[in-house]
Amino acid sequence: MTASHDTELYYDPFDIEIDKDPHPLWRRLREESPLYYNEKHDFFALSRYDDVDKALMDWDTYRSGRGSTLEVIKANVELPPGIILMEDPPIHDVHRGLLSRVFTPKKMNALEPKVREFCARTLDPLVGAGGFDFITDLGAQMPMRTIGMLLGIPEQDQEAIRDRLDEGMRIEEGEDYTPNADFITAGGELFADYIDWRAQHPSDDLMTELLTAEFEDETGERRHLTRDEILTYVMLLAGAGNETTTRLIGWAGKLLAEHPDQRRDLVDDRSLMPKAIEEILRYEAPSPVQARTVHRDVEHYGRVVHEGDVMVLLNGSANRDERKFPDGDRFDIHRDAAQHLSFGYGIHFCLGAALARLEGRVAIDEVLNRFPEWSIDWGGAVQAHTPTVRGWEKLPVVIG
Repeated sequence: MTASHDTELYYDPFDIEIDKDPHPLWRRLREESPLYYNEKHDFFALSRYDDVDKALMDWDTYRSGRGSTLEVIKANVELPPGIILMEDPPIHDVHRGLLSRVFTPKKMNALEPKVREFCARTLDPLVGAGGFDFITDLGAQMPMRTIGMLLGIPEQDQEAIRDRLDEGMRIEEGEDYTPNADFITAGGELFADYIDWRAQHPSDDLMTELLTAEFEDETGERRHLTRDEILTYVMLLAGAGNETTTRLIGWAGKLLAEHPDQRRDLVDDRSLMPKAIEEILRYEAPSPVQARTVHRDVEHYGRVVHEGDVMVLLNGSANRDERKFPDGDRFDIHRDAAQHLSFGYGIHFCLGAALARLEGRVAIDEVLNRFPEWSIDWGGAVQAHTPTVRGWEKLPVVIG
């Protein structure tokens, strides 16, 4: 589908052709239909920065309790407690408070030596090979090992778990997508044995912290997490800790290949790396589509959106809104992109943001240490397609 002005304005997050490059269409939405309605899937969408920013902040109007992605809301499943992305206060605040004890920027930044070690383990054998794959060899390896280390999951089992979680999110080419959130509720058994083992053999990892944490729940009762609550937490962390960081690393490989002058700036001046990571996140948000259920009637651009309606928040579009980021379709690592919305905003701001930034920064730093020049082998590149996460399944590069 093209996005020229003589075609019908139609946006569908389940459409693979649109997902391949949604930015021209999102630009049209911002200009022609800043409040868009999709009749087929019955949802509204906001695409401008100010609108998305305000909606992300206003959790009481735009609720997450029925799901924070369109496919989960439409599947109409009962979600287990502990998926903080899909909860509202007060229970959200209790569950997030538990995790925020662990995911502090200070604790995450202390992981840098291990993250560098994981990168070196995958990249060192590739020196002299003439090329490598940003996803297969790096993006799918290092984040998996990092979150596996945090959770205490044995390395030999991490890959199978990652693949199972990825499978539950994928849209297949040539098939109509049917919203299905079963993988959210059915994935817990993947981790049951680890939790039972860790309960008997405590260690210095996140799973042990969850097992031993004492807290006051939303009813005022002082207690420990139940086994089911821990299963949900671990599943959430394993999925979120892998998927989006993998996509970030893939986008970094693509964008720096397409902008060799800026890549060389990074080679010469590594102090630019934090800005570069923020610009990559802004320019190609790994998770560019969120969703909420409207809790009370609201008006946007002269139209009332009613209580119970679904509102899709296009943070990936908002990140390129020229009202906020001048010349937003231009990639520029020298830009101040710190206010992008790729990690969300408000009470659901990504708890793993500090870890994702660290992993992205270290991954690209370690690549540049070994391979300062590369180009994409487009013949082998494969884009991954899910309703809410954008990125690459395979991104092979040629060195030099």
